[in-house]
Amino acid sequence: MIKQYNKAEDMMLLAEIRDGNSSAFDALYDKYWELVYAAAYKRLKDAVYAKDITQDIFLQLWLRREELDIDNLASYLFIAVRNNVFKWLDKTQRYIPMPELLADLDKAMDQADAELLKKELMVKYEAVVDTLTPGQREIFRLRYHDDLSTNEIANRLNISRKTVQNQLRKSVVILRSSLGSVAFLLVLLHLEK
Repeated sequence: MIKQYNKAEDMMLLAEIRDGNSSAFDALYDKYWELVYAAAYKRLKDAVYAKDITQDIFLQLWLRREELDIDNLASYLFIAVRNNVFKWLDKTQRYIPMPELLADLDKAMDQADAELLKKELMVKYEAVVDTLTPGQREIFRLRYHDDLSTNEIANRLNISRKTVQNQLRKSVVILRSSLGSVAFLLVLLHLEK
């Protein structure tokens, strides 16, 4: 388990890290490595990539130590995990289920307009989902809302797994191209924090 979060202690460690103190960095790393890894693993369900993302976050923290102005280390690390997971998902063309994305959005944002942004995202998302064919929409919702596997969907709908995969692929292409600007807005909003 990680040690108790202590903002004053973290600020002191960050100040020492800014001055190049590698012992302070080791202490911070030991304190938060497990938390960062667990957050990455929760989203990716892949130990290798979660470790890679965790290592990269701490490497960037060390390399950019002189230029970073961090007021809340726990929030900074949480947002770094989210951003790195999004980059990895985009690179590998994998996706986070919509309910999980919205739950993470609630946790990460404490700005007054977070609720409005969430509502706008949901309206846009639902409008795009409604443009899918009825079959695509049902398969998409079973996969990304109900978190069923492609085999489970195929069995439930009495269709082949390949049909499920093809319909999901088409749906994801449509959603990704339609929601691109909204996703970009979310990333920009997170970078401002």
